[in-house]
Amino acid sequence: MVDDSSHQITFLLNDWSKGDEYALEQLMPLVYEELRRMARNYMRRQPSGHTFQTTELIHEAYLKIAAGEEKRWQNRAHFFGVAAKAMRHILVDYARAKSRGKRGGWQDRITLVEDMAVSSGHSQEIVALDDALNQLAVLDDRKVRVVEMKFFGGLKTEEIAEVLKISPETVKRDWSFAQTWLLRELRK
Repeated sequence: MVDDSSHQITFLLNDWSKGDEYALEQLMPLVYEELRRMARNYMRRQPSGHTFQTTELIHEAYLKIAAGEEKRWQNRAHFFGVAAKAMRHILVDYARAKSRGKRGGWQDRITLVEDMAVSSGHSQEIVALDDALNQLAVLDDRKVRVVEMKFFGGLKTEEIAEVLKISPETVKRDWSFAQTWLLRELRK
């Protein structure tokens, strides 16, 4: 994605990395709609009655990113990859808090589809997926990052390749392997 907006976002991310807080103020209006789209995808697939709102998820992710240590942004895709990871952790933490005391008998199917941010279902499914991703990270952290960026963040293969500095073919192989591995783990 080589366009003026992408270059401007990358420029502002670099300035923010260097400590320019004004760059962050300029950046947020440029990335807010994409963050909103990501958050809407997450929230659309949450169970009915979910008390977390899209705007809350965006703001929580923003706070997590702004307070985080990772501020050496490579480009726009890297930023949104980190945002996807932040949203994943926020929703997993929320799901874990909601499911305390509700253990057992909840094991439903989780479908990993490329264009879906989070499967439709219960908060326990998100926790189960997070547990499986943590197990996969022990074997291959890069594959987990591919899943986070594609499944949770909605990034395209080329964007993921750019962030991870690997070929698009490697991203496709990692995605395919991760899907198969995660589905096997989630069926256990």
